Amino acid sequence: MHETHIKRRKFVLVLSSLVILIILTFIISLNLGVVRIAPMNVFNTLIGQGTIRDRLVLVDFRLPRMLLSLVIGAALAVSGAILQGVTKNELADPGILGINAGAGFTVILFIYFFQGSMNEIASTFGVFLLPFFALFGAIVAALLIYLIAWKKGIDPVRLILVGIGVNSGFGAAIVIFQLKMNPQDFMQAAVWLSGDIWGANWRFVSIIVPLNVLILPYAIYKSHVLNVLNLGDQIATGLGLKVEKERRILLITAVALAGFSVAAGGGIAFLGLVAPHIARKLVSPKHQLLLPITAILGSFLLLAADAIGKNVLAPTEIPVGIVTVVCSAPYFIYLLMKAK
Repeated sequence: MHETHIKRRKFVLVLSSLVILIILTFIISLNLGVVRIAPMNVFNTLIGQGTIRDRLVLVDFRLPRMLLSLVIGAALAVSGAILQGVTKNELADPGILGINAGAGFTVILFIYFFQGSMNEIASTFGVFLLPFFALFGAIVAALLIYLIAWKKGIDPVRLILVGIGVNSGFGAAIVIFQLKMNPQDFMQAAVWLSGDIWGANWRFVSIIVPLNVLILPYAIYKSHVLNVLNLGDQIATGLGLKVEKERRILLITAVALAGFSVAAGGGIAFLGLVAPHIARKLVSPKHQLLLPITAILGSFLLLAADAIGKNVLAPTEIPVGIVTVVCSAPYFIYLLMKAK
C-alpha cells in the first residue's frame, strides 16, 4: 500500500512537471519564429486586441501548427507504447515497423491521382479525406507485417526484420510515384515524408485533433488489457481474456493513431520508440500510469522539436521529423545494442 502511494505521488509529480514544461514551451514557441512577437503582444492578440499582422501570424499559422504538434506527439507516442506492449518488443515503433510508410504511400497516391498539389489539399475538401487514406495505408502495412511475421506466433526479432523490409518496400514505391510528380510537388512530398507538420491550418486541426482525441482516451482505457497481455498468453487466457481479439483491437488502435498522425505530420520516426522508454523510467511499466505519461511526454517532445526546427536555422525551417531523428537515433542504437 505504501509502495502504491509512492508510485501515485511520483506519477502526479511527473505529470505536473511535464504539463508545466508544455505550457512554457508553448508560450516560448508563440513568441519565436521568423516574425518575432513580444510576449505582451501575444497576450493582447489571444484576447482579441492584437494587430492584424500579429493575429495572422499567431492565429492562422502558429496556433494550428502547435495544436497539431501536441496531438500528433501524443498519438505517435501512445501508438508506440501499445505496439511495444502487444508485441513484447521494446524496439517496436510505427515508423520502424513500416506502418508510417504504409500511410505515407497511400497519401502520396492520393496526392498524385486526385489532387495534384499538397497546398491544394490543405485548402480544399481533400483535407477531410486524407486521414482516411492514411489510415487505410497504415492498416494494409500492419496486416502485411503481421501475416509475414507470423510463424507459430510472433517472434520479436522477426517482427522487426519484417517491419524494416515492409518499410523499405513502401519507401521504394513512394519514390516511384514521387519521381512522376512535378519538381515543386516532389520537393514538398520529400519534406513531408521526412516528418513535417505541413497542414498547419484550422481545417486540418478540425479533422485530425477530434479523431485522435477520440482514440487516445480509449487507448488509455485499455491499459489494463496490456498489463494482462504482458503476463503471457496462457495466463491471460486463464484470467478470462480473449487474447487474440484484444490483441487485434489494440493493434487497430495503435495503427489508427499512427495513420491519422501521418496524414498531418508525415513520417515522424522514433518518437513512438523513445517516449514510452523514457516514460517507463519516469514512472512505472504499469500501463495505467505509463500511457498517460507517454502521451504527455510525446506532446512535449514534438512541440519542443518543432520549436527547435523552426528557430535553430531561421529563416530556414528544419522538418520536425529530422529533429526527432537527430535527437532519438543515438537512443535507438543504445536500445538495439542492449536488446537480447
